[in-house]
Amino acid sequence: MAISRDKKQTLVKELTDLLSNSKMTVFAQYNGIDVKSLQVLRRSAREAGVTIKVVKNRLVRVALSEVESMKNVTTDNLTGQLLYAISSDDEVAPAQILSKFAKNHPELVFAGGFSGEGVNLSADDVKSLADLPSKEQLIAEVVAQLLSPVHDTTNALSGNLHGLLDGLAEKAPAA
Repeated sequence: MAISRDKKQTLVKELTDLLSNSKMTVFAQYNGIDVKSLQVLRRSAREAGVTIKVVKNRLVRVALSEVESMKNVTTDNLTGQLLYAISSDDEVAPAQILSKFAKNHPELVFAGGFSGEGVNLSADDVKSLADLPSKEQLIAEVVAQLLSPVHDTTNALSGNLHGLLDGLAEKAPAA
């Protein structure tokens, strides 16, 4: 069904806003995935702060040309039925959301992506991003590394204290 010129202009404006604020945009082919599954994908993406858009590639090209940092992005790989995962908060979240969804839906195939700075990413680059730990997981690992010396010190001190208490318990007269 053809959409009106006003609707197209609205879509382009919305896409331009999303792309100008995005840290990462990932696109993938979704041939053969039913609407119900796409709704599940959209819901899980929304929870992670990722927006899923299914729009004509031509409209995406127009929107890209209106974003200053993405004017030079190569759009040769925007072919076929593509869905776009866009995040303004996390660079890795779009790739991770689509990768997680693709485990149960092999019809979803990464086609590429582009960063907020306008750098083109290949499908392999996007797959590598999807394998990275989440932001929260990385923060937790850093905190654990920072607390490691504190834990070691308290364990060493508590070991000496336990030894002292055990020695006193042995020396104490039986009641």
